[in-house]
Amino acid sequence: MDTNPDYLTVTEKFLMEKPNNTLTDSGIKPRTSCSAVTVAITRPTRQSFVGETLDNPQTKKNLIVRSFKVAKVFRENTDKINSIDFSPTGETLISCSEDDQIVIYDCEKGTQLITVNSKKYGVDLIHFTHAKNTAIHSSTKVDDTIRYLSLHDNKYIRYFPGHTKKVVTLCLSPVEDVFLSGSLDKTLRLWDLRSPNCQGLMHLSGRPVAAYDPEGLIFAAGVNSESIKLYDLRSFDKGPFVTFKLNQEKECDWTGLKFSRDGKTILVSTNGSIIRLVDAYHGTPLQTFTGHLNNKGIPIEASFSPDSQYIFSGSTDGRVHVWNADTGYKVCVLNGDHPAPIQCVQFNPKFMMLASACTNMAFWLPTLDDV
Repeated sequence: MDTNPDYLTVTEKFLMEKPNNTLTDSGIKPRTSCSAVTVAITRPTRQSFVGETLDNPQTKKNLIVRSFKVAKVFRENTDKINSIDFSPTGETLISCSEDDQIVIYDCEKGTQLITVNSKKYGVDLIHFTHAKNTAIHSSTKVDDTIRYLSLHDNKYIRYFPGHTKKVVTLCLSPVEDVFLSGSLDKTLRLWDLRSPNCQGLMHLSGRPVAAYDPEGLIFAAGVNSESIKLYDLRSFDKGPFVTFKLNQEKECDWTGLKFSRDGKTILVSTNGSIIRLVDAYHGTPLQTFTGHLNNKGIPIEASFSPDSQYIFSGSTDGRVHVWNADTGYKVCVLNGDHPAPIQCVQFNPKFMMLASACTNMAFWLPTLDDV
């Protein structure tokens, strides 16, 4: 295991270090700028499952995962939240909703910071950019242009026209001011935030989904819910350097790709009741996660924990389902009393905190103070 202190902040302190639980009147407080966010809500029963022993580090992690409870709920939105994104520092979270609102939350204080509206163009697939107080998002009205927004004064910095049908995937490079977009027009486009002109165009055979690897050197394109193509950003115009052919989904479409933080696996989200995990080097199917409900055909987001050992997903039953990424074992189902289907679920990249969203936004924190 990497012993770099910053790495340990994300991995060892996530689900290994015993949280120092406190509840304050001023909100959610991390112990330090890069430690786990914790709060005492209730003390759960130390439940272990068949094959688990309390002296096993994995069991301790499972106990902490099972102890997550909702610490704060925000009810400002009047329609479904369709996209969320944490800032790289983990200090803020941005969301957008079908009511055309963009909301920014303070993850340390557990408060709402800013609300801006995009009534003219609508908003979906929102992402923070590397510059402070800026974001990119797709449009749901007027046309299919991608928009670069200053959150400070609610003014658009730049437009990125080109797609002729709905944009269904949008991802920002983790290291540069470039991003990828994919559309139902069966194209994948590469953009630079500094220019409105498309920097690269790929014509595909079907609906695309895309993701950058953690180093920002390659990107994966999922095509037609049956193949994953890997491209080198320095020579993407030459085509993929490898293609992984998988069994085509019969009853659902791929709606999202995510690389694990260690870059070893790729998580495939769908609009059905199935999530897949694929080896990023060889394309080997590793796990299929099921048991969550998606009877409405919505693009439910699945996400990794920061240590890549757990998979979190929403469900149309309003609960968060959690699996072990290595074994496929269902660790728990977390009930936060969401009144509607949970479409968005992400784990904070720096703090021990989970966010889930239906019409409401919920912040989850662990409640186990001693293992």
